[in-house]
Amino acid sequence: MEAVTVSPYYTLIMATLVLLMGRVMVKKIAFLRNFNIPEPVAGGLLAAVIVYILYISTGRSFAFDSGLQTAFMLVFFSSIGLSADFSRLKAGGVGLVVFLLLISVFVLLQNLLGVSLASLLGLEPLMGLITGSVTLVGGHGTAAAWGRVLEEQYHVAGAVDVGMASATFGLVLGGLIGGPVARRLVNKMGRAEQAAARDDDSSAQQTDDAFEYPHRNRLITAGSAVETMALFAACLAFSALMSTPEVKAWFPEKFTLPQFVWALFFGVLLRNVLTMGFKFDMFDRAIDVFGNASLSLFLGIALLNLKLWQLLDLALPMLIILAAQTTLMAVFAYFVTYRVMGRDYDAAVLAAGHCGFGMGATPTAVANMQSVTERFGPSHKAFLIVPMVGAFFIDFINAFILTGFANFLGK
Repeated sequence: MEAVTVSPYYTLIMATLVLLMGRVMVKKIAFLRNFNIPEPVAGGLLAAVIVYILYISTGRSFAFDSGLQTAFMLVFFSSIGLSADFSRLKAGGVGLVVFLLLISVFVLLQNLLGVSLASLLGLEPLMGLITGSVTLVGGHGTAAAWGRVLEEQYHVAGAVDVGMASATFGLVLGGLIGGPVARRLVNKMGRAEQAAARDDDSSAQQTDDAFEYPHRNRLITAGSAVETMALFAACLAFSALMSTPEVKAWFPEKFTLPQFVWALFFGVLLRNVLTMGFKFDMFDRAIDVFGNASLSLFLGIALLNLKLWQLLDLALPMLIILAAQTTLMAVFAYFVTYRVMGRDYDAAVLAAGHCGFGMGATPTAVANMQSVTERFGPSHKAFLIVPMVGAFFIDFINAFILTGFANFLGK
């Protein structure tokens, strides 16, 4: 039976209901609150269970509009770029470089684990890359692109289908393990919960806590909202232009960047040209509001499209590999990421973020960190490093490592 197609309008309505449901769940259920489970993940998983029950009882599935999901993702990454003032980026310094090197090591380990287990379980070793950084660090976009490469050039049957299911698995698990890992680390250091952020705008004048407090009220005007939407429109237009076949032809064949990376890049460029070259006063509070709302809506729609029966249909060997990858991620974040990054509160928040994009996507990483900082206080260092590494630098490193693995295993 064909899936029931849900229009963009009703997709948006359902996504907002998912977010409201998640907010109520986290507020009322102590387990979710204590383990810092992000609201979109809590509400999205419940919605996915409801969709699954409808599927097994009626045979009908639902296809929620993916165009909105992509648009909200692009707005979110644009907001990261538009918040990246070069004067503040200097603060990342050595920490950003160390974290990038740390993630590079983890990508290697992730692929070594995937390939090794695939071989032991009697699968094509290249399938280990699909359940490695292709889908877990790379996400759905990289899964689709590399899946086609593995099918067409290396004759790995079903690589795209397995890749999409694995990416979905990672998106969910990345949102579930980040909070508990950070919570345990924070508890070990004896850090107390801070008072709830005030609802007034007096403390929102600071721009360096843009994403730490997603629930804090921020006063914006209609004029500032229009100006901010114009900035987002410029970022989206540039990313769309750079993703056209005509422009792609200007670059080497193997040089491919996802559209969201171009949106982030242009956001960084636009902000700093406007502020340093034209002394333009960026309205960071409006960027913050649009960015956080887009992040939540992206995750809500992504989890509405989660088809639990596809995860259950994954062959047992694939589930074993993905379970091992989840364990590796949690252990690495807890024992390695936290210690290498300084064994302090910032390192604990970085560990939560690493779980997010190490298993799923940068939006999941930010949601993980927000669930921690809302209760224990801001971490400017983490919110500076994770989005830039997870959304930009890691794509280059992942592509380089995957090419090496594929060439070696495909001989």
